[in-house]
Amino acid sequence: MTSVLVVAVLFAVLLALIWAGQRRLMYFPFGNVPSPREVHLERVEQVAFETDDGLTLDGWFLPASHQPAWFTVIVFNGNAGNRAYRAPLASALQAHNIAVLLFDYRGFGGNPGTPTEAGLTRDAQSARAYLRTRTDVDQSRVVYFGESLGTALAVTLAAADPPAAVILRSPFASMAEVGQLHYPMLPVRWLLRDRHAAIDAIGRVTSPVLVIAGERDSIVPLAQSRRLFDAVSSEKELIVVRGADHNDYALLAGPQMIEGIVRFLRGLQQR
Repeated sequence: MTSVLVVAVLFAVLLALIWAGQRRLMYFPFGNVPSPREVHLERVEQVAFETDDGLTLDGWFLPASHQPAWFTVIVFNGNAGNRAYRAPLASALQAHNIAVLLFDYRGFGGNPGTPTEAGLTRDAQSARAYLRTRTDVDQSRVVYFGESLGTALAVTLAAADPPAAVILRSPFASMAEVGQLHYPMLPVRWLLRDRHAAIDAIGRVTSPVLVIAGERDSIVPLAQSRRLFDAVSSEKELIVVRGADHNDYALLAGPQMIEGIVRFLRGLQQR
């Protein structure tokens, strides 16, 4: 009986530690952002904008190769790194006359603040508000691009503030479901504070949705992306990138993905 009690106490302590430190297990911000030139970006404008709770977020705005821009894309990053890691994506889109806003959430890229679901949701709203201040952006042709964690932010924002289209790379139904897959022995659904439940908002999205998923994604399994895709009630398209895992270049700026995005956007333009 004593040994059972000891194990129970140790397990309770473990759960308490996980609950207290879970955001450190979810968000992996990198602080030092190299210059645009160091990540092979040349036509870039350094930008900054404020959130509604008083934080200043830094970013890069990449104008289209010529004006007017075909579309303007806001990139909502995944849970690690900083905006420099998305430079190949931005460069590939820019080559197709698409303007791109890359920015870092609070706590990422040297920005002040600490990442939380509520905070990142505010950051996403502030990025959209910033684009509304730019006279060189056609507000009817703004696209939300979410990557992994950022797909939940893109979906939540799209449900409240519809864009021309939503592109979701490696989306999941909810962070609780993904966490339970990776930690089946822990009561993840009970422990999780930041739930990022895209499945709860996706049905309210009225914009066309493109879902891009890796065939062999070991972080967000293809079944999770399909689950969210199935819940989309608006016009939708699914691209499965053959053989691709979560962090492969194929899902950053690979040809199948970029060609799929361009084809999807061209379909919107032809209406």
